Amino acid sequence: MTDGRDRPVTLRGVGDENWRDIADVVPRDDQRDWVATSAARYLLLSLREGVWTSLGVYAGDQVVGHIMWAYDEDDDRNWIGGMLVDEQEQGTGVGRAALLTLIGYLRELPEPHDIRLSVHDDNTAARKLYASAGFVELDRDEDGDWTAELVLSPPEGGPHED
Repeated sequence: MTDGRDRPVTLRGVGDENWRDIADVVPRDDQRDWVATSAARYLLLSLREGVWTSLGVYAGDQVVGHIMWAYDEDDDRNWIGGMLVDEQEQGTGVGRAALLTLIGYLRELPEPHDIRLSVHDDNTAARKLYASAGFVELDRDEDGDWTAELVLSPPEGGPHED
């Protein structure tokens, strides 16, 4: 998958060689009501809580973002969270490529599960991106966050379990 500048966009695990670069990813100032002020917060959540898996988003060999995912046993779904594209990379298609790459990975797991995420009502660009990837908004909580879901198609010849 490539971004709008024709750079290959990949997701890579967090390790000794890249955690600092990923932690330094920051959104635009006008996005800070919806996302953390830097990816460092998401890395700490992944490290301390042991639920989320953080991934660095790369365009070529450059860290340009962060995204994380987790499986929730209570609702039998995968969740995507902590998607953050560096302010200098906004509008280049990196976010779309990262999202679609992660969806493709989750779809190929031995036991794929539907995917959910939450997005604030005022974050219209993210809501548009998620809708274009097939997510459907289900409900909105009292804080203005939508829960959206991508229902994965059942495998050929097999039933889809919910």
